[in-house]
Amino acid sequence: MTDTRQRPLISYYGDDFTGSTDVMEALASNGVETVLFLKIPDDALIARFGDARAVGLAGTSRSQTPEWMEVHLSAALAWLKDRHAELCHYKVCSTFDSAPHVGSIGRAIEIGRAVFGPATIPLIVGAPQIRRYTAFGELFAAYQGRNYRIDRHPVMARHPVTPMDEANVLTHLARQTALSSTLLDLVALASGAEPETADILLVDVLDAATQEAAGALLWDRLRGRSRFVCGSSGVEYALIPTWRRLGLIGEKPLFEAAGPADRIAVVSGSVSPTTERQIRHALNHGFGGVALDALALAGEGAETEIAAAVENGLDHLGQGRSVVLYSALGPSADRGGDLDAAAGARHRLGQSLGRIQAALVARAGLTRAVIAGGDTSSHALGEMGIAALTLKMPLPQTPGSPLCVAHGGDCDGLEIALKGGQVGGDDYFSMIQSGRMT
Repeated sequence: MTDTRQRPLISYYGDDFTGSTDVMEALASNGVETVLFLKIPDDALIARFGDARAVGLAGTSRSQTPEWMEVHLSAALAWLKDRHAELCHYKVCSTFDSAPHVGSIGRAIEIGRAVFGPATIPLIVGAPQIRRYTAFGELFAAYQGRNYRIDRHPVMARHPVTPMDEANVLTHLARQTALSSTLLDLVALASGAEPETADILLVDVLDAATQEAAGALLWDRLRGRSRFVCGSSGVEYALIPTWRRLGLIGEKPLFEAAGPADRIAVVSGSVSPTTERQIRHALNHGFGGVALDALALAGEGAETEIAAAVENGLDHLGQGRSVVLYSALGPSADRGGDLDAAAGARHRLGQSLGRIQAALVARAGLTRAVIAGGDTSSHALGEMGIAALTLKMPLPQTPGSPLCVAHGGDCDGLEIALKGGQVGGDDYFSMIQSGRMT
């Protein structure tokens, strides 16, 4: 096998942008130099990051149809295959929310097998670092300090697009693909048992011991059969101990706090109660607030709403305070039903928020910004002219939402954080402004 010191350790496609930065944080904070491209780059941009040991490509497949995946995901995975990394990872949300008609993980695995070859595809979803666990094939996730089976999770069981009504990962996945699947549960994993043969192999990860065992299994035994793997950032967290054991990476680097920014702008398309608490905390701690009309931002008259939002945001910034602009304040303000009645409305909402953020950054001379919402981030960043991201500062207390540095376009050098709906403590936006790590 080719010397793993001379080729990337891993490449990955993130099914949304916040999930993509989650993986970048897991890798870079552990000493794996990582670049995340926001679209397939040209040769000049690739050359700027020639020393990267991990190469990511941020995507939007979590909010797309299987037909979209057939065209766009196939091309993306083919490009990643040409990076010749030891493994290629299709990164999914750690809550595994998906459906046959949107964000189909089953269809993504089928496409991955078509690109990389029809071998057994390992699937790792558990990631204790972000409080996600799989035990005997069932998925659990934390919320407000308590762990819930995913079909009883206060948020994910009621997700506005892909509610999770099934906790068994493989049963849920069987709705999306006819591929065969099997489980290597935590007892079998600990015993070193040989996995059963199937198209998809789910490997339990409950704690540090099972996570390390899963990573060793993936790298030492399964990598020779397939270079394609599916799962959450638990894939990277599982691999890191093995890479360190084999001397492929060094010890964790030290990161300095970024320090305070005088003002930041936050745009949010999230309807999560977690984001609602974060917005309310920000408003109670000196941020100005601008409520936005989600339907107007997604409609034909979006230009008027965008212009008004920018002026209102600039008014707060001009008074020397940070600002948060939000299209919903929690689940009670969700306009999802109305948005879904118009084709592409959710995408347009994210794009409009991106245009608002780009204007605020440019006109107010901001050096730091935040986009909240997984699907929102995926579509908003495309409007900001950013070509790539690297890690500026991990957030050990709230992993999965690091502060990044933007490369390319008018936003080159901008510090930006992309926050998924369920991620972060109540003071997340204040933490980003202050540039502290804890």
